[in-house]
Amino acid sequence: MRPKNKNNKALYFILILAAILLICAIRFWAGSPERLTEMSALGGLRNMAGNRAEIESIGRFAVQQHNNNQNTFLEFARVVEAKEQVVAGKMYHLTLEAVDGGKKKIYEAKVWEKPWMNFKQLQEFKQAHGN
Repeated sequence: MRPKNKNNKALYFILILAAILLICAIRFWAGSPERLTEMSALGGLRNMAGNRAEIESIGRFAVQQHNNNQNTFLEFARVVEAKEQVVAGKMYHLTLEAVDGGKKKIYEAKVWEKPWMNFKQLQEFKQAHGN
């Protein structure tokens, strides 16, 4: 009977340890809504948490590139909303305000950036609907 008792103790120890690890993992991943959002947002859009200067710089870049491509003169005003998506680098989805002929208008822009390659490109720039 003695060997059986040692085996039972070892089995109970392993089961208790597994239960503790499982509880810790569940509390770590499910205990934080931010972590759940991060996990569900891989490859999806999420609000940018970067500093305001970085977001504004991307918005200015989008307006400048649009002006160069279309031979127009929009004047950057502000970024209204900024989201990012992890791709091969990052795709920034911006809603921004720019002045066109003295009137403020809302535009949507997408900027693709791969900083390790020193690459930044305007993918899309259009006036927002209802504007």
